[in-house]
Amino acid sequence: MRLIWQLVAVAVVAMAGGGAVAAVQEDGPWLTLVLGVATSVLAVLVYRWVVARTEHRAVTELGRKGFAAGCGLGTLLGLALFGVVVANIAFLGYYEVTGLGSVPGAVGLVGFMAAAAVTEELLFRGVLFRVTEERLGTWWAMALSGLLFGAFHLANPDADLYGAFAVAVEAGGMLTAAYVATRRLWAPIGVHFGWNFAAGGVFSAEVSGNGASHGLLDSVTTGPAWVTGGAFGPEGSPYALVFCVLAGVVFLLVARRRGRLVPRRGRTERTAALATLPR
Repeated sequence: MRLIWQLVAVAVVAMAGGGAVAAVQEDGPWLTLVLGVATSVLAVLVYRWVVARTEHRAVTELGRKGFAAGCGLGTLLGLALFGVVVANIAFLGYYEVTGLGSVPGAVGLVGFMAAAAVTEELLFRGVLFRVTEERLGTWWAMALSGLLFGAFHLANPDADLYGAFAVAVEAGGMLTAAYVATRRLWAPIGVHFGWNFAAGGVFSAEVSGNGASHGLLDSVTTGPAWVTGGAFGPEGSPYALVFCVLAGVVFLLVARRRGRLVPRRGRTERTAALATLPR
């Protein structure tokens, strides 16, 4: 039952906050920023409350320890990874910067992307992966949560099966691996935010099949969809798959070295293994 209670509690905040942020996007970037940040903070508080109530423990995965480094370095990594993807597409002549874009537009996208990154990470890594990992072990829980995360993005206007598969591999692999390596949610939140903001807020590209955003750069993307990601955006590019998989492998190697991979075991063994994980 704790899985249901936790999913419902965070999902309510995600839907209410996401709807509010989407509703005010036309009213101005500063209101979008404020509501996006407020949604993020409220989601964290609700997650901490519901997990503490249903699991009777300190919510170390959202503790103060690791907040600055996780969010800061994670954001830089997300920005850098997406920048490398776009650089490779531009090298082939399929992405071109045509001028400067909109600073206010980018400001609004900070709030929009923050709300999306925080709520999605709390739902898919904080609740779904973390709880199922206790029963299935790291590998099976990663596969399951990744597939569900990809399926979640099929609801986007320009989504397709390949785009959903790409998100399942990129986010389901890399972001989950970031959580496993640190056993904190701050790193995947930072990477998720940095990746999304780079896509929409910097390069003005399509984001997960939601259409192009108006960020800091005006740009034009042309060329074959199998290279650029087409209407789904650069997340559907093979470059995104390659670089995210490589980043995920690095995180998993760190996790293995730190002894943070959980094998599938019997109930008693699983409980003992989870109790000894570094916090």
